[in-house]
This record gives sequence, structure tokens and C-alpha cells, in this order.
Amino acid sequence: MDAAVVAIAGDGDDGDHRRPLLAPTNEIHPYPESPLPPLPPGTDAKPEQQKPPRVASLDVFRGFTVAMMILVDDAGGAWPGINHAPWFGVTVADFVMPAFLFIIGISAALVFKKTPNKVATSKKAAYRAIKLFILGIILQGGYIHGRHNLTYGIDLDHIRWLGVLQRIAIGYFLAAMSEIWLVNNILVDSPVSYAKKYFMEWIMAIMISALYIGLVFGLYVSNWEFKVQTSNSTFSNTSNEVGFKTIHCGVRGSLGPPCNAVGFVDRLLLGENHLYKNPIYKRTKECSVNSPDYGPLPPNAPDWCLAPFDPEGLLSTLMAAVSCFVGLHFGHVLIHCKNHSQRMMSWLLASTVLTVSAFLLQLLGMPFSKPLYTVSYMLLTGGVSGFLLLLLYYIVDVMHFKKPLILFQWMGMNALIVYVLAACELFPTLLQGFYWRSPENNLVDATESLLQFILQSKRWGTLAFVFVEIIFWCLAACFLHVKGIYLKL
Repeated sequence: MDAAVVAIAGDGDDGDHRRPLLAPTNEIHPYPESPLPPLPPGTDAKPEQQKPPRVASLDVFRGFTVAMMILVDDAGGAWPGINHAPWFGVTVADFVMPAFLFIIGISAALVFKKTPNKVATSKKAAYRAIKLFILGIILQGGYIHGRHNLTYGIDLDHIRWLGVLQRIAIGYFLAAMSEIWLVNNILVDSPVSYAKKYFMEWIMAIMISALYIGLVFGLYVSNWEFKVQTSNSTFSNTSNEVGFKTIHCGVRGSLGPPCNAVGFVDRLLLGENHLYKNPIYKRTKECSVNSPDYGPLPPNAPDWCLAPFDPEGLLSTLMAAVSCFVGLHFGHVLIHCKNHSQRMMSWLLASTVLTVSAFLLQLLGMPFSKPLYTVSYMLLTGGVSGFLLLLLYYIVDVMHFKKPLILFQWMGMNALIVYVLAACELFPTLLQGFYWRSPENNLVDATESLLQFILQSKRWGTLAFVFVEIIFWCLAACFLHVKGIYLKL
């Protein structure tokens, strides 16, 4: 982690507008079922001067999401069933990224509930988003080559500009600006006043969705070509010769891998060189004999199987930002509803409406697709995230059943540092830089190989290794929490 980009600081009360982006932002005003504890004898401070209680379920939700991201990233190769769907449909992995955006929206609602100086607050939000975007380019732009490739550096002509952290930065920025500038200064004392207060935010979310639908189904995608390296017929290695493949489209409204408007916009505005080189559709039946896993090309595979495609592209990221707006709504409910039953009923209603709407859109011809981030996919993942929040809130904050979930709570309180070091494989990459005689003789690979040997299975050994990795990061987050160390942007 670049010290110039982020700083590690204590979890002091430094004001709402200096909260970390992925770190906890769970403090709200006390609610009737959870009164402030009595003051110690001899204390003159008034109860209302005490720090508001944390909503622990938000920490658990955040930590669970990070743990799931580690699981699907590191075990998805061995277990294709939990890996991302090759193009259409959803798996466990496809709910992780929207859950991140959902919790970002909730945090933004809590952070920006009071904005006395809108201009200053906007500058801080923009600065935070820029730092996160730059961090994403460093970690996901191809500069660090990963756990099994102990090299670094990249030709700027081929750097990837977009990625997971960049998508979070854009979604956060749009949600923050909407929360700062579009919320009316109205006292909420009824459902009607609630709707009036946040009406413009809902209009913004609808406009973004309408723009996405208009572009995806309205843009004309013409024939296009891309560069491929050709194999030398004499030698087994790849030559430096470059050939071109032409993809025949000439259509509007296609949602398939070769001719969709999402890829068209990215090729037009970002350029082919700056797109992801190993897209998810290489795991489709058309492109892999091992589908839904990666594998050799089948006979007569279409040319587009070799083309680049960015799963965090411009149009899909625009649509992904609406997941943050869904989180904003759930955060507003948390702020304005003053008892558990009101919150849970409101969340249950919203989650049900989102989920039912998702399946209705699918029936109308808009399938679930994470690479395209279709509206139906956004609604489904938003609804599922809402149901999960509702369940965790009931278990943790209503029933106070916290101990079995304490590992996730620790991870959630330091989510950013765990994501950067674990999910982006920065820490295992650094560990693998220390080895005995051969790069394969390092602590990370040795541990995974040992578990595979003990379980007599490569797949189960990999899964066990990932669970050990998750527990390790939970305990590391606990250590940081005990020491009062938090990663903040």
C-alpha cells in the first residue's frame, strides 16, 4: 500500500466527513430499544454527549462481504460453481460486488446526513473518490502482476483504467453528490415527508437507469476488429506478429458477448489496449471445453472468444452506481425509523419490491448479467443485499447474538486494509517474494500444498487454504482493532 495514498490512524471521533470510505460508518442516534447505558458514578457528562451506539450488523455485513470476495476469488478456480457466471445468470460470486456498493450507499447516507457546508463537503468527497480511484489503478491496472508472477511494472499503453475499486469510487462519488445536493431540507415525520425529502435522489437513480437502457438497446454496434498475437508455425512459443480479427455485428440491442453496447462504448472511449484481457465470457460453452471453467478453445470457436472486454466498463459502472442509491435508501430508513420493527418492515418491503421487479424484468427479456450490470441484475442483487442486511440486523442488533459473528465484525471494521492486502493479493504476493531456491518454495504455496496433501484433494485443499486465509485476516483485523489502528482514505 502506498503511504502517500492512504493513512493509518486511530478510530477517534474525527467528525462525520472524515470517515473512511470502506471502513465503518455505523453511528446513528440512539433508538428506543437500545437506550444509552447509565453514566459511571462521579461523571458529570450528560447522556446525550456520549458517542451514539454503533449498528454492529453493518460491520458484520461489510466483513462478510470481504470474506466472500476472498472466497470466490481464491477458491473460484478450483470450484467453478461458486465463481462468476460466464455471462448470463447469477452465482454466489455475482452478489459480492453489488453488496459492496450497497453498503457504500448506506455509509454515505450516515456520513452525509448533516452537511452544513455543501461545497467543503463535496470537495472532501471528491478527493476521497479520486484517492480510491488512483489506488484501484495501482492495484488493478496491471502494475502488480499477482501471486504467481513475481514481477511488477506495466507499459502505460496497456494499463487498465477501470476495476473494482474504480467502480466503487465512481458509485460513491455519485451517491455522495446526490446526498449532499439533492436532498431537501425537510423534517421527516411521515411517509409523505420522507418521499419529499429524497424524491430527487430517486429521480436521479431512475434517470441513470433510463440512460443505461436507452444506450444498451439504442446504440448501433457496427462491425469491429481487434488485435491478436499470432502463433509461429515453427516454434511453440508465441511470436511478436500481430494479426486482426473482425467481429461482425451491425445490430442494436444485443446483450451477447460480441455485439453489446457496453463493450462498444469501452472500445470507443477507453481503447482496446486498456480493457481486461481475460474476460469472463472465456468460460462460456462457446469459448471453453471446460465451461463453466476456463479451458482450451473448442473446435470452431468464434473469434470474439479472444477479444478483450472490461467487466467494470463505463456503461456497466454507470448502472452499478444505482446499487449505491439503493443503499442510500436503506441508510435513510436506518436514520429516520426509530425502532427495530419499523426499520425491518421498511427493509422487508423494499427488498421484496426490488426482487420481484428483477424477476419481472427478466421475464420481459432483460436477463441477469453481471458483466453488463443489467437493470434486472441490479434489482436482484439490491433485493438480496437488503434481505441479508435485514437478517443480520435482526440477529446482531435486535437479538444481540454477536459472538458467533465477531470474526466478520472485526474484518468489517477494517475492511479496506483487508481488501487491499488479501482480495487484491498484495500480501501473499509480498510473502511469495521470499522463497528457498525456487519461487515455488514459499510459505503461501507450501501451506496450500500441505492442505491439499492432508485432504488428498486439490479442490478441497484449496478451499481449506482459503478458509484458513479468511480466519487469518479476521484475526489480523482483530489485532488492528485492539490497537486502535484503522485504514482511512
